[in-house]
Amino acid sequence: MRIGNIFILCLIAGAIWGAIYTLLITLLALLVTGVEFQPQLWQGMVAGTAAAGVLVFQRPAGRDRRMLAMAGGVFIAGLLLLTGLQPLGTGLGRAILGQVVFIVLLAFVLVQTLHLTALDLGPGHESRYNVEVVILRFFKGFGLVFFTIAVALPFFVMVMMSLKNQQLLLSDPLDFSLDLSQGAAALFRSYIELFGQYNFGTFLLNSAMVSVATVAITLFFAVPGAYVVARLKFPGQAFLSRSILLIYMVPMIVLVIPLYAIFSQLGMRNTLWGLMLVYPATTIPVALYMLQGYFRGIPAELEDAGLMDGLTRIGVIRKVTLPLALPALASVALYVFMIAWNEFLFAFMFLDNVQLYTLSRGIADLNTAEVPRQHLMAGAVIATIPVLVLFLWFERFLVTGLTAGSVKG
Repeated sequence: MRIGNIFILCLIAGAIWGAIYTLLITLLALLVTGVEFQPQLWQGMVAGTAAAGVLVFQRPAGRDRRMLAMAGGVFIAGLLLLTGLQPLGTGLGRAILGQVVFIVLLAFVLVQTLHLTALDLGPGHESRYNVEVVILRFFKGFGLVFFTIAVALPFFVMVMMSLKNQQLLLSDPLDFSLDLSQGAAALFRSYIELFGQYNFGTFLLNSAMVSVATVAITLFFAVPGAYVVARLKFPGQAFLSRSILLIYMVPMIVLVIPLYAIFSQLGMRNTLWGLMLVYPATTIPVALYMLQGYFRGIPAELEDAGLMDGLTRIGVIRKVTLPLALPALASVALYVFMIAWNEFLFAFMFLDNVQLYTLSRGIADLNTAEVPRQHLMAGAVIATIPVLVLFLWFERFLVTGLTAGSVKG
């Protein structure tokens, strides 16, 4: 490989990231402040190239915080000079504090991205392997940024719209800036009215009850069922193992009408108990499929040792298998909870009493001309946050469960 390949690739990465981050940060500034900023793409490309040159010209051992700050300063200076002191497409005299914040943010994310792309690489590290490492790091970062935007942007728009009033939404739907001087009561008016006028507290409680019950029922049947299929030998084991997902492949829309008729005759149609029976029927097959694969991955010798020590089969499951399967149980529980929490079809068909509505059913009632759009967005935020918090908590639990029991003592 020729000398300078790493340097050239990092210059190209600096140009590309300079354009990407200039576009993204400018759009973010437009959404947050409401000022009509214009992305300066080619100026961002040139400034990003200059910042990359300053950063990568230095050997990896010398890239301390001062070098990172110097690269950021070069980017900011280059962007200001190339745009004629209009780094976001408008003069610095307009929303100067906001522009400064977003320009510094732009320089920070660019330099950090370039630093991670060229980490431990630079002059004296030229090889085909290192060139491939730089390329892979670039595409990894690009994928991370792309999917982060795809996930975060709708949530950002949803939150900002929920905090607006009807007049501002109608006058400028693309202005997501907030007037913080109006006070907390006015800012969170949509949320206050949802809980005060639209019974969202009841909807939350109903969804929580149904979802937790679905998780408990699903695990109660799926754990022993998956263990039997994975460990015990009996006639038809292979067929049963392969056919577990057949029930899950049946479209739920096909089952709605028969279940509606049956539940109506049994007096369970307009009850939460009906949902607690239907939801596990849709989640147990996939839970069985997920758990049996994990149980097969647990060494059978550990269970045999427990049996030799005098444990019963139930004792082995409780004291050996389940502790080792905690990551799988957490994953299945989270997956089942999300299905039950977000399910709409059965809740829409079975529930008529407003006091029994689940959250998804209640949000559907907000999608009318009489209800302001910000209330619908606020309802979507309320439905999203519990699952998001639960996922973040379970992520820590999953990491802990993966390492639990790996070291004896």
